[in-house]
Amino acid sequence: MWIVPESAIGGLVDDQSAFDAVEATFAAMARDDAYNFPVVREALGEGRQYGFKSGLDRAGGQLGVKAGGYFPGNAAKGIINHQSTVFLFDPDTGILQAAVGGNLLTALRTAAASAISIAHLSRPDSKVLGMIGAGHQSVFQMRAALRQRKFEKVVAWNYHPDMMDRLASAVAEEGLPFEEVSLDDLGAQADVIITITSSPAASLMDAHVRPGTHIACMGTDTIGKQEVEPALLVRATVFTDEVAQSITIGEAQHAIAQGLIAAEDITPIGAVINGTHKGRTSADEITLFDGTGVGLQDIAVASKAVDLARANGTAIEVAL
Repeated sequence: MWIVPESAIGGLVDDQSAFDAVEATFAAMARDDAYNFPVVREALGEGRQYGFKSGLDRAGGQLGVKAGGYFPGNAAKGIINHQSTVFLFDPDTGILQAAVGGNLLTALRTAAASAISIAHLSRPDSKVLGMIGAGHQSVFQMRAALRQRKFEKVVAWNYHPDMMDRLASAVAEEGLPFEEVSLDDLGAQADVIITITSSPAASLMDAHVRPGTHIACMGTDTIGKQEVEPALLVRATVFTDEVAQSITIGEAQHAIAQGLIAAEDITPIGAVINGTHKGRTSADEITLFDGTGVGLQDIAVASKAVDLARANGTAIEVAL
């Protein structure tokens, strides 16, 4: 089997590689060539979450599982809160093929998913990017988004204003102006809004969002998490990575529970990629992508990392 350590990932997989791998995965899912297995997620207490995401891509010949979770005490220890490892198996024999560090890959594949939604659903003339959340993943989200549209400005809001410096510095490195704003101002200015928090309560309200906005909800991946008001999903055209996860652990869980929308109202973004759904239909339409994070995303980017690591000699071969 091959081992690709966490320390090697940064020199292997970039934003475009992650985008291409995840886009192909979403397309395969919509064709029923790939599917995710049920998510296992457990609360360990004190905000810690641990679980497994897995799946099979028949077309790509990929089978695997990501094990890991969210450990909020890690920041005080100088390590990131999200910790994970991806294991890849031969789909024909079940033999373990690779173990891949999953921390950076998780950030890259999550950012790729929102970037894909922006590329396929946002207005082409979008100029202002709005960020809700300024944690570790916000920088990845922002940078991937900037590659999809000719944004001229980034505005942001965060629960903890003292954390904003990291995002502000990253935006400055991209050569764009940055402004810390209220949620009212963010909604009034932003053409695209990315939410990337770990909140148990909505921050972005229906009244904040103006017609024509695209929203990528990327933080809700567990029962009880919530980033936007359920009424917003009623007004928007809703897309997702996987409907089954969207309605159970994603942002749509709350609107579904309140009977405001049905599963049939949510479209897999792979259908837009494949051309079987038209996506955005007007400049005034609000589109919302519920990015729950599926195991096949992790498998796709981990497989890419293994291929690149083997090609450049950084993969470590061991016998079990």
